[in-house]
Amino acid sequence: MKLWKTIDIADNERGLLFRGNRLDSILQPGRHRISAMAGKVRCEVHDITKVMFLHSKAKFLLSVHADKMSAHIEKYELNDHQVGLLYRDGHLVDLLTPGSFHAIWKGVEDVRVELIDIADDYVVDKALVGLIGRGAKLGQVKTMAQSVHYVEIADEHIGMLTVNGKFASRLEAGSYAFWKFNRSITVKLVDLRLQGVDVSGQEILTKDRVSLRINLSAMYKVIEPEIAALKLNDYASFIYRELQLKLRESVGTKTLDELLADKDSLNHVVTDGIREVLSEYGIEVKSVGVKDVILPGDMKLILNKVVEAQKEAEANLIKRREETQSVRALHNTAKLMENNSVLLRLKELESLERITGQIDKITVYGGLDGVMNDLVKLGARA
Repeated sequence: MKLWKTIDIADNERGLLFRGNRLDSILQPGRHRISAMAGKVRCEVHDITKVMFLHSKAKFLLSVHADKMSAHIEKYELNDHQVGLLYRDGHLVDLLTPGSFHAIWKGVEDVRVELIDIADDYVVDKALVGLIGRGAKLGQVKTMAQSVHYVEIADEHIGMLTVNGKFASRLEAGSYAFWKFNRSITVKLVDLRLQGVDVSGQEILTKDRVSLRINLSAMYKVIEPEIAALKLNDYASFIYRELQLKLRESVGTKTLDELLADKDSLNHVVTDGIREVLSEYGIEVKSVGVKDVILPGDMKLILNKVVEAQKEAEANLIKRREETQSVRALHNTAKLMENNSVLLRLKELESLERITGQIDKITVYGGLDGVMNDLVKLGARA
């Protein structure tokens, strides 16, 4: 049986010496010769460079043996409404959760714990938002991501802060952080910029039961974010569904001919209907427009034939109208020449001029009188 036991403690270590399972003393760096005659001896060696005294019975040991351990270890016990910020040499390294117990070795580093009461105030101080919030976002500190709700709100956006299911405040553009302990924190972002929504490929029956596929586009803007965010779970989806319904209602009341003749009227009907609905939720409709009206293949052929027939009828009508006007003009000319021999002779000469213009060579007998009197002869009236 060994009467003495030698224990070596390094500079970065401390030893907890137990005799008969009872704490006897804390060993400093160096070689220690311990007598084993007074009972079973064992030593727990701890690396103090880790700063935290991690022992399953740390709280018990510090309470029962405060006279031995208080000179070497500082203890921090947080209540249920406190968080602690752990600084090592001036750098924030960890966050201590409410209701937790921590023991820290003294004399290793400049260690400081800052306690914050979060019983009533869940907003992280502005001076800490960048440090704590970005650490939580990037996961740089092990407990921050679970402890802090961090959010960045861009320009032309608004944040709706809800605490324990109740709307708390409106957040303007900037960075914010909130303690998540003992409460539920959510921030819903609302985009205040002009936004668009497309309703594509809607199969709709007209009043005369013709199936159409219509593409619709709309532009809107959120002007009262509190109402839009709190009354609607997803206002973008709500707008899409309302546009679908208003489009179906509007198309179902018009025939195909009415729709094709005036697409703008459909835009106005849908705009008026959707604007009234969305205004109740703080959303302003800027414009609504039908982009495409697509007919089925067989309906296209039928419609093309109808258009072709209409155009042919219009062409025939114009042709008949022109023929009627031409005959009427000839009738009026004939009446004038009937009682005026000079006009009649001028018409004869005009006709003679057109005829001679088409003839390459002409032989005349009887001189100029033959040309004037014999080339063109009109029969005497009965």
